[in-house]
Amino acid sequence: MSDGLVVRVLEAVAGLDSPAPVVLIDGPSGAGKSTLADELVRRWPITGREVGEGREAVPQLVRLDSLYPGWGGLAAGSRQVAHELLASLHATGTGRWRTWNWAAGHPGEWHRVGADHPLIVEGCGALSRASAPHADLRVWLTADDGVRKRRALARDRGAFDAHWDMWDEQFAEFVRTQRPLALADLVLDGTSTPSPAR
Repeated sequence: MSDGLVVRVLEAVAGLDSPAPVVLIDGPSGAGKSTLADELVRRWPITGREVGEGREAVPQLVRLDSLYPGWGGLAAGSRQVAHELLASLHATGTGRWRTWNWAAGHPGEWHRVGADHPLIVEGCGALSRASAPHADLRVWLTADDGVRKRRALARDRGAFDAHWDMWDEQFAEFVRTQRPLALADLVLDGTSTPSPAR
């Protein structure tokens, strides 16, 4: 991912009129969503409230990979983010999300998220019609199909291979019904592969 993409998102975040913004990052598998989210956390601008002893508010990061209920769970994970996490966070100041134990195939523990810290949510299905109204910045990240497939399969070291087609079909259905691209504030192309400057 190019440093320019990260800078564009950081600049957009810095321009938000919110002390603890909610940022959604969506796009197809292998586009670079996780890398972008990691860079945002690492390089977060001074826009958050001070916490405790003068420390800058560090963004909370929620990855949909941690909460999809199995390989067929894209829609369910998207709904959980929209309702349990974001709608609740907006209405009460506290949201929650539940992990999925991939090895055992059952739900894990609940995690709470507070409105006093910035929040980044990344993953396929993060940006839906239900979640969009609760976000301050909505990012759509795409990439060339061949590039993203190579990245995604290499990243998961074979675990994703048998599920790629099914997952891509779920994502296509999500895009068809939710039209996330039309909801995005920023549309970026993560095809290029240079690492961000460190």
